[in-house]
Amino acid sequence: MATAALQTEIGWIEVSADNDAITRLFWRGVQPARLQSSALVKEAVKQLSAYFDKRLTAFDLPIAADGTGFAKDVWDVMLGIPYGQTLTYGDVAARLNMPAQAIGQACGQNPIAVIIPCHRIVGTNWLGGYSSELGLNAKEYLLDLERGQGRLF
Repeated sequence: MATAALQTEIGWIEVSADNDAITRLFWRGVQPARLQSSALVKEAVKQLSAYFDKRLTAFDLPIAADGTGFAKDVWDVMLGIPYGQTLTYGDVAARLNMPAQAIGQACGQNPIAVIIPCHRIVGTNWLGGYSSELGLNAKEYLLDLERGQGRLF
């Protein structure tokens, strides 16, 4: 499996792919130790760099997210949320006729964060959760980036 890493302002992103598609993308607190390049992960890093530099608002990468049919339905909704916008867990639950808690669980199972933009799903009166080593800092960072706001740390 090919793996590459990109350092961002708040931590490292590790992206992995098989021969045909991106299969994982995770935030890391430290630089990943094992990297094995391929044309696909190089392209992913190029697009992620452009995203973090505010030069890209939609990814054009083949993805293969492993999950249940329900989780994939939730991820498809996420992929349809435009850059800089959000939906609530309740919005997605209503679209899929499922409880909001189940939507949150599917968000937490997303293996390709950022590219499948789970950060764009928020609570009605709160930020919601985010699974990564960087926790909610990563979600806040991504939402602020897409809204054109800088973060001061």
